Amino acid sequence: MSTSLLPPLNALRAFEATARLGGVGRAAQALHVTHGAVSRQLKLLEDHLGLALFQRAGRGLRLTAAGTRLQEACSEAFSGIEDCVRALHRPAASPALVLGCSGSVLARWMIPRLPALQAALPGVHLQWSALDGSFTETQATLDAVLLLAQGPWPRGWQVRELAPERVGVVVAPSHPAAHRLRHVPPSALLQETLLHTSSRPQAWPAWAQAHDLDPAQLQLGTGFEHLYYLLEAAVAGLGPAIAPEPLVAEDLAAGRLVAPWEFAATGGFWVLARPDGPVDARVDALAGWAAGQLR
Repeated sequence: MSTSLLPPLNALRAFEATARLGGVGRAAQALHVTHGAVSRQLKLLEDHLGLALFQRAGRGLRLTAAGTRLQEACSEAFSGIEDCVRALHRPAASPALVLGCSGSVLARWMIPRLPALQAALPGVHLQWSALDGSFTETQATLDAVLLLAQGPWPRGWQVRELAPERVGVVVAPSHPAAHRLRHVPPSALLQETLLHTSSRPQAWPAWAQAHDLDPAQLQLGTGFEHLYYLLEAAVAGLGPAIAPEPLVAEDLAAGRLVAPWEFAATGGFWVLARPDGPVDARVDALAGWAAGQLR
């Protein structure tokens, strides 16, 4: 018996094929060798192990107990090698680009556009992280963030301005004041109870000042933690709300909301920002796509 524990690979291949296919002839055909070559490899393997692996059964062969154990081991080993080789030939998947944005932007703007994004940038694989705030330490751990923000931009970030932020008052046609608000100046809104969100507490005061109104005269009603919930409440007819134009564009087109006084620039921007570091072509490609969508 050989001192090497591992038998010759060709002998193992011949044995595995013979055991799996049930005969030397079938194994020879599968391995593209002669009947005699397979028989020699089987004898070499049995000599190496000092064990009989097959018993004659009429005109065929039957595995011994040792042969059965070796067949199970060979089958598992060769299967594992095939899986490994298949994986090595498969193109390596690009790492995901971890993109942060608010849950409202994700739900109302990004998710409806995911098919278009995937079609435009098939090589960019995204992983989403719903985060609120602007330029936070947590966001700095991500590859990039999509924000509604206003400069000056902080140090340590590379910021690309995608489009000016435009906001406006929206209300559902089912709300009692919807028709009347279309035909009166913005000051009429001072008589209405307004929906608002704690995630953008300055939205209503800034809108009032932009229209030469006293923010102290605004009547704030039901508040919501996130902009997404605020806009769902507006669509449900619970009252006027204030929103960035891209987040309500589909509701306006479908007639679920109306904008009595259109939309106006706030001085802020939609931006795609990333922490300082090496150039990432995926972020640049995503910024170009998002800028086109916002236009």
